[in-house]
Amino acid sequence: MDAAPHEEWRVGRLARVSGVSEAHFARSFKQAFGVPPHRYLLTRRVEKATALLRDTDLSITEIAFQTGWASLGTFGRTFRDVTGESPGALRVRERAVAQELGRVPACFLSAGHRPDLTIAVSEKRRKGARDTNGSEETEVP
Repeated sequence: MDAAPHEEWRVGRLARVSGVSEAHFARSFKQAFGVPPHRYLLTRRVEKATALLRDTDLSITEIAFQTGWASLGTFGRTFRDVTGESPGALRVRERAVAQELGRVPACFLSAGHRPDLTIAVSEKRRKGARDTNGSEETEVP
């Protein structure tokens, strides 16, 4: 998943490669990494997109597709939910900061900018909606 975050990494595929059931794989993965496989993959995709936004002149659309999103809209919305800013705004800010931080090792910068996905993006959106309108929203099954 780290080497190819742009690929489809469904739990079924990972479990088959590992020779275990899907439930066992998902449970073991979360125990080992602290997050479910999908959230781990999302973190890797956002990290890769952030690096491409900062270090290349590729268009945001090209970056979205290279990092595994099927649509620009989904990429932009998810990226903003995770990082708190749009891909374009992050690109402008990161390039300005890069000039100031030229002497800091890249590994320290990467660790400092790693997205914090301790909750699912959908949970983060619901929490943001509650915080915005001040009321509890309940999901109807």
